[in-house]
Amino acid sequence: MRSFDLAPLYRATVGFDRIADLMDRALSADVAQPTYPPYNIEKTADDAYRISVAVAGFTPDELSVEVKEGALHVTARKAPEPEGKTYLHRGIATRAFERRFALADHVRVTGAVHEHGMLHIDLIRETPEALKPRRIEIGRTADVEAHALSSTTV
Repeated sequence: MRSFDLAPLYRATVGFDRIADLMDRALSADVAQPTYPPYNIEKTADDAYRISVAVAGFTPDELSVEVKEGALHVTARKAPEPEGKTYLHRGIATRAFERRFALADHVRVTGAVHEHGMLHIDLIRETPEALKPRRIEIGRTADVEAHALSSTTV
């Protein structure tokens, strides 16, 4: 596997630490990433997303969805089963898990729903007003000169 040195990126940029860290984690990630539980990420609108996680065998009380440190954490802990159950075949995996999803800036979780063995987490990207494009009115030269004169005579 190839390794990349991101040191020049750190030396030449300011304020992009989170992006550089994300790239560093993605490039150095172990190839054997956990595949349990399976999940989908879909784009439901221009600025809306949905993460669907297969959580068969878990109740809503056994699931946890948290946002901390710029990441979405989905965890599950199965309650202990009552004694006396005997399985002839156990094919539904109900082992504990923790799944993390890195969130971009200005992405927030709007809700989570558990239905039919799936956990659906809805997210939306909200661009702050300061980052939205805005139109600058173009004035005429006479208007600019008059404004400059009025501000210097004060």
